[in-house]
Amino acid sequence: MDNTQHTPPGAASGPLDPAGHWGQGRRLEFIDFRLRWEGRLNRSDLMSFFSISTPKASMDIGRYLELAPRNAVYDRSSRTYVATEEFQPLFPANNPERYLAELLSRAAGTTPKELSFVGWSPDIGVMPRPSRIARPDVLLQMLEAIRGRKALRVLYQSMWTPHPEERVLAPHALAHDGMRWHVRAYCSLRKKFLDFQMGRFLEVSPSDVPGSDGSQDEAWHRLVPLVLAPHPALSPEQQHAIALDYGMVDGSTTLQCRQSMLFYTLRTLRLLKEGVEPPQDQQITLRNRADIADFLPNDAAKG
Repeated sequence: MDNTQHTPPGAASGPLDPAGHWGQGRRLEFIDFRLRWEGRLNRSDLMSFFSISTPKASMDIGRYLELAPRNAVYDRSSRTYVATEEFQPLFPANNPERYLAELLSRAAGTTPKELSFVGWSPDIGVMPRPSRIARPDVLLQMLEAIRGRKALRVLYQSMWTPHPEERVLAPHALAHDGMRWHVRAYCSLRKKFLDFQMGRFLEVSPSDVPGSDGSQDEAWHRLVPLVLAPHPALSPEQQHAIALDYGMVDGSTTLQCRQSMLFYTLRTLRLLKEGVEPPQDQQITLRNRADIADFLPNDAAKG
């Protein structure tokens, strides 16, 4: 199966249009999801998930089969619509990443079961990690400041100072490093754009200082290509396994990373400093390190 999208007549203004996402379009997306990942669909699946009547569920399935007639057949013995071997997803977003993200979200408890398109699921193990989230009042004020381009007076506990410092921040974006949420903001104390961890704000209050739209935050807007390849010290068989694991084509894959996120990305990929770990542990290498040296954080610029 691939991710080829059908192009039904009138799709631009039909149920696949984003404007209909919460109407029939949303229900067609559900049908497409269940058929692809569970291989079958009943009218009752639609009825229970969307609280709709039997006639409406039948209409939705009929419409889906008009748009993708080769995707499913009705099995009279089980009274179930079954995906065919010729199935092609009707929605581009119906891909493995979406399915696995839903599984992870359900397993982590961030998406209630009744809101997920996933019906049946295998047993899932999730690596435990400590909770590192922001206080609701801090998050709300940050969102309001970003939305209204306002500044905030904060009391912030940095890793590098013994006591909390008061400073004025003009936030313009949020960022996630895989473990923690950060606020990207202009700092009046340091006179530059920096990342601030959401959990370290002790006090937050409005400020009369003008806010920022982030347009001058060059490190936020600049995309830096990271060309990843299997570690050259691995055996050919090991390099082939790594290439498969990362979906590499012709021995490499390229990630487009914000310059402001380079440190976090390279740390997660264990590429801040190459040569520190054995090749079997590091597994990949940053092939274009020399080409992007000017954009790398200090700890990553050294080979």
